[in-house]
Amino acid sequence: MEELNATHDDLSNDSTPYQPYYERPETYFVPIIFALIFVIGVVGNGTLVAVFVRHKAMRNVPNTYILSLALADLLVIISCVPFTSIVYTLESWPWGVTVCRVSETAKDISIGVSVFTLTALSADRYFAIVDPLRKLHATGGSKRATRLTVATAIGIWVLAALLATPAYIGSYLRKFLVDANTEFLACYPYPVKWGKKYAQTMVLFRFLVYYSLPLAVIAMFYILMARHLVLSTQNVPGEMQGTQRQMRARRKVAVTVLAFVLVFAACFLPSHVFMMWFYYCPTAQQDYNGWWHYLRIVGFCLSFFNSCVNPIALYCTSGIFRKHFNRYLLCRGSSGHGPRSSVSLSTSRRLTSSRKTNISMMPRTTSVGRESSVRLLNNGSSKL
Repeated sequence: MEELNATHDDLSNDSTPYQPYYERPETYFVPIIFALIFVIGVVGNGTLVAVFVRHKAMRNVPNTYILSLALADLLVIISCVPFTSIVYTLESWPWGVTVCRVSETAKDISIGVSVFTLTALSADRYFAIVDPLRKLHATGGSKRATRLTVATAIGIWVLAALLATPAYIGSYLRKFLVDANTEFLACYPYPVKWGKKYAQTMVLFRFLVYYSLPLAVIAMFYILMARHLVLSTQNVPGEMQGTQRQMRARRKVAVTVLAFVLVFAACFLPSHVFMMWFYYCPTAQQDYNGWWHYLRIVGFCLSFFNSCVNPIALYCTSGIFRKHFNRYLLCRGSSGHGPRSSVSLSTSRRLTSSRKTNISMMPRTTSVGRESSVRLLNNGSSKL
């Protein structure tokens, strides 16, 4: 473990005396925020995984990508949040170097999977709307589209793991000496012995590869998508009713993906702004003040909050997921055999009322309800 005779770069400078952690407000509110992130993230993403695994009608191309997002979020929530929640509570990292490396690596994998998957989702929505006859997106429904989607998702995970390798190799426990009486350890991903240029290169790399370039590609897809929708509305005023329904369904999925992208961009912007300023501004250590300190904390919290917000966004934008979510967590329409569709229940009630069925006919009524539910879900599968 390397020891450095240096003041704490982030929390003190020549004009501001060192303030013990127990006197700082973030010592108390950051763990509360992380506790909420952990509970909401586990429940929300766990429900997403359960819905997509248990319901075959939900297994289409965009939902496969969303499942990958949920797994990446669960990875960072389980392997990072419980340990990094104490960064602003305890002065020294208490978990050891192994947990430090695993936590930093899992965080980079999760970020990589998230942003690359959002890029793939945006490309899929572009082709679904601009080239609806293409059989490589959700509306195709072919085995080729499914295999390509799964292969893409696995490739994204492999790429994210490779890009996270430097975090595993380089992360270590760095000792900071604040003054003669105060020192502490921090989990640090940029070894000082590798030079200042390495830290600057990695910060710039993360900003370009994990943020600005993917968002630029996503923006390009959505601009082209919007242009196509405007032109198609002008050139084809009398579309068939079925085609209009399909286009509305595809646009709805595109809006959901756009919501994910905007949330991701907003959650990681403060962290990237702080890191770029701190590592590239020559006077960053001298200029470090309360404003930059709390921007760093906000960016730290928001970057992990992104791991629990996708299920919330999907709940607000997808009626089908909202119904499944309510059935799983609020036990609406459930029975001893697991969740049943509200369509099945309403169909059973109507059939029972109109035909005055007796007990011997109930299994048939339930079967009709389930078939109706499956048909509705299959027809609306592209709507998430």
